[in-house]
Amino acid sequence: MASNRQTTCPGCGGRFDNITGPTHAYMISSSGCYAAFNRLLAAEYSDPALRTTHRLTVDTYAVQHAGDPNSRRAVQSVGLHLARLKLQLTHDLPPKETNDVMLGMSEHKATLIPLAPPTRFTLTVADVAPRAGTKQHSAKVRDWAQATWDDYAAHHDYISDWIAKTIG
Repeated sequence: MASNRQTTCPGCGGRFDNITGPTHAYMISSSGCYAAFNRLLAAEYSDPALRTTHRLTVDTYAVQHAGDPNSRRAVQSVGLHLARLKLQLTHDLPPKETNDVMLGMSEHKATLIPLAPPTRFTLTVADVAPRAGTKQHSAKVRDWAQATWDDYAAHHDYISDWIAKTIG
């Protein structure tokens, strides 16, 4: 049930309708933000042309909603999704291959450390969700992913080194 007010997501900082609804089990977000994310996923699952964008969407959302840094599951989620995000943006690999690499890296997830998210994200799911299922969907997701990777610049060296150690 939507209200006339908006609220700021505690994860990404985006502005969303103040609704009551579900959120992710360990990622910190508002219900409105999580609903916007699910609209993107629904569009990607229903249109085969958008399926190549799906992992970028998931990785970008995950690293913008880091969760509790004392939760091992949340720490591993951010590290793995940030690593796959880097691979997708900097290597010319199809989505299945980047996913296969991530599955291999997950064997080393216990070595990941908490990574503090940026204080502000350049783009959030609030900027992308209005384009869900449109011709601009993939381009907006890619812009969001690149901006988020850039926002995490303080951790680029750590992620690059961790990837190199885990995949040889």
